[in-house]
Amino acid sequence: MAGITLNLNFNDHGHNERQEKGPGNSRHKQFVQRRRYLARRGFLNKKQNSGSSQKEVNKRKKKERSQASAVFPEFTTRHPELSINPSSSMQAHHGNSVTIKEFTVPSKSTSETGSSSVLQNPMKYVALDCEMVGTGPKGHCSELARCSIVSYDGDVIYDQFIKPVNPVTDLRTRWSGIKWRDLHKATPFKQAQGEILKIINGKVVVGHAVQNDLNVLHYSHPVHLLRDTSRIPILNQKAGLPENQPASLKTLTKLLLNREIQTGKKGHSSVEDAKATMELYKIVAMEWERILASRTAF
Repeated sequence: MAGITLNLNFNDHGHNERQEKGPGNSRHKQFVQRRRYLARRGFLNKKQNSGSSQKEVNKRKKKERSQASAVFPEFTTRHPELSINPSSSMQAHHGNSVTIKEFTVPSKSTSETGSSSVLQNPMKYVALDCEMVGTGPKGHCSELARCSIVSYDGDVIYDQFIKPVNPVTDLRTRWSGIKWRDLHKATPFKQAQGEILKIINGKVVVGHAVQNDLNVLHYSHPVHLLRDTSRIPILNQKAGLPENQPASLKTLTKLLLNREIQTGKKGHSSVEDAKATMELYKIVAMEWERILASRTAF
């Protein structure tokens, strides 16, 4: 028993392991180098390239999101604005163009006048015409005896005979069309004045020599809301008349509307005159409104 000797050689065993692992280590290094090369070239998919750090992944995702938002922007719905440039004659006069925001409302009378109803709001336009009688000595003072108001489409909004405040000394029937019986049960002036002003308040008032009508109403309408067809140069131009010379309503109606008004000895009709005035205005409404807008722009 005492003669038994154990001879254990650990060095040889370790040497053999190194020899066995040596080729494996070499192949592993080659594999790692090859995979890094492929990763740099971008040939590995996400699963194969699992060695990438989470930080790099997050950076890549963030970059992809930013690119996506740049390529696919958010769209919002916007309401278009109708802009109309002035005519060439306007640009030649002022040297530049003006953009006007306008609201288009179709009108049943558009086909009759051949014009387009491009206005801010046609419902805000009315035509006014008044007939006067004479009061005072020899009837030299003019007072309101009839008033008619029509809409943009020519519908009668108001038409009343009105009793003057002072005694009438001259009916002026040849021009006014007023007779004594018309004033017998006429609306008192103060009442009629209140009714008329309530209608035209805040509206664009179209009239022929409209200031005369406002004077007998004892009322001053805002100037920017007045359209006087006796003082629209382009209306005279279309009629072949001198631009700066006021023309009568009868003449303009004959030349531009091919219609006779104020004929005979029965006098004028304020309803007929108001309708004619509105029709004349509508012929030049678009162009005239642009001219007025361009003037206020400077």
